[in-house]
Amino acid sequence: MLPYLILAGAQLAVGAAAIFARYALDGAGPLAVAASRLCIAALLLWSLSAINRAKTHASRRASIFLALAGVALAVHFAGWIWSLEYTTVAISTLLVASTPIWTAIYDTLVNHRPLSRPATIAFVTGAVGLVMVVGFDRTAPPQPDHELLGAALALIGSFAIGAYFLLVREVREGLDTRTIVTRTYGASAVCLVIAAAIAHQPPPPVHASLAWGGILAMALVSQLLGHTALNAGLRWFSPSAIAFASLLEPVIAAALALEIFHEAIPPIALLGGAILLFSVGVVLREERLPITDNEL
Repeated sequence: MLPYLILAGAQLAVGAAAIFARYALDGAGPLAVAASRLCIAALLLWSLSAINRAKTHASRRASIFLALAGVALAVHFAGWIWSLEYTTVAISTLLVASTPIWTAIYDTLVNHRPLSRPATIAFVTGAVGLVMVVGFDRTAPPQPDHELLGAALALIGSFAIGAYFLLVREVREGLDTRTIVTRTYGASAVCLVIAAAIAHQPPPPVHASLAWGGILAMALVSQLLGHTALNAGLRWFSPSAIAFASLLEPVIAAALALEIFHEAIPPIALLGGAILLFSVGVVLREERLPITDNEL
């Protein structure tokens, strides 16, 4: 039960990120928002490690893979947050949530690990449910003339987070979650700070309380709780299963938008959400891995 509770909590925390990002983007550019988010999370993790004198030792191979994973994570956040400037939350989260397609293709072609029949059927029904959730969204995009650019940026974010999960999986054995996220969040923060500086995107002004509130919420809730729990989930589930569970993000974002922005949810979207929840449950059951002795 614990693995499913951890994964459910992670999806709730990550699903709220789109709402937090909307507030953050009112005060700064997307690269600055992403950099601020990762810097806060990375600094907290490094500080905790220093206070507890915890070692984050990793082999040279693992260090290289974690550094590359950090770069992939930076690309993911930059692409996804940037996409929110050009397209709707629903479309952006839909495309970012396409990650399981790419991880499943990778596992099938490279690792010769095809999906089971129930999982394959669940992928199809999950896609149908997702389209029912976001396919009838009539919200006007922030910049209608650049909606394709927003879609492309969201897809780049989808590819990148898939690469992140696959890279972490390669060195997951023998490393605890704290070591993994401390190193990858740190590498990601460095990449995003450099990118923001090159793009001349400074962080929000000190007095921009709404923007900083959104950034802090993304760092503390979506990043430290949500993404860290997703990394922990790799102990029990395959990257494809973790990625597939992220299809719940549009459902969570829609529910939060209903509560916060009073955006109506059509009945067909509610039905689609139920189908998606069932499909995610099937994939997680089919793709669950044997439990190891690694620490969370």
